[in-house]
Amino acid sequence: MAKVIVRDLAKKFMWTIVTGDSDSLNRPLTLADTNRPGLELAGYFPDTQTKRLVVLGDKEIGYIEEQMDEISQRRSFEFLTGDNTPCIVVAHGHECPPVLKEIAQRKNFPVFKTEHQTSHAIVSITNYLDECLAESVIIHGELVRVFGVGVLITGRSGMGKSEIALELIKRGHQLVGDDRIDCYKIHDDLVGRTTPMLEGFMELRGVGIINVSRMYGVGAVAHETQIEFQIDLEPFNDSYEYDRVGIEEKEYNEILGIKILKMTIPVSQGRPMSSVIETAVTNFLLLKDGLDSAKEFEERVLAQISDNKKEEFDASVSEH
Repeated sequence: MAKVIVRDLAKKFMWTIVTGDSDSLNRPLTLADTNRPGLELAGYFPDTQTKRLVVLGDKEIGYIEEQMDEISQRRSFEFLTGDNTPCIVVAHGHECPPVLKEIAQRKNFPVFKTEHQTSHAIVSITNYLDECLAESVIIHGELVRVFGVGVLITGRSGMGKSEIALELIKRGHQLVGDDRIDCYKIHDDLVGRTTPMLEGFMELRGVGIINVSRMYGVGAVAHETQIEFQIDLEPFNDSYEYDRVGIEEKEYNEILGIKILKMTIPVSQGRPMSSVIETAVTNFLLLKDGLDSAKEFEERVLAQISDNKKEEFDASVSEH
């Protein structure tokens, strides 16, 4: 079944239907782009992306009424009402051209009117379709907003991800999704949300399902967020040499072609993970501003080493 059909847009934007019955509204939309058919009205049809929704604005209507005779209109409208075209929207309150209306009625092709300005209609349609048709993938983990940053917390089962997320919520941060995170690529951003049925709920082992917004207030839950940072939890390993300074090369994870900074944090009994994650996010915000604490410390150490060597050299020279 198609993700989006013409009926969805007509209902969303409350367009006035000019032609087409109920069956015609089942035409699928597969592209988020729209088409303002200047070349097609001029009679040039090669390379046209026929699967785009067609919008007729002031310029198109003016050209149709002032420059096109009936034969030219019929040729262009027969093409624009083809099987692949989802629908035609006449913007800015203009009336549907009579020739277009006649052809559309014969073909049972959907034509709509809207009072919105052409540019406003195109932006609204494109944004809506971008979200509806966006690539998506499901990731298991917790998604929270910490200091305004969308943080994806991952790790194997039993790591205490839900408990850590709950601690963050109690400290004033927001839950976006528990366990199942739907990730979408929208406008070159990675956006995460959870399914509507699970929104605002968490599962805690031994307790069951809790309603976060009821327990901690509506401000404790966010509908969605841009995912900018991933924290992957792993059991603490005594035999592993962890990076204690943070000067190693940064690690990134690629989701739907978008790279996000990833940090692996070991979990051990008694470690205050909510405070650790808050600190990691604060450090991430500093990195975004071009301030790398690890590099700053490294530069300070190197400067001290250089000073020590200079003092040793000066002392050696003075002895001789």
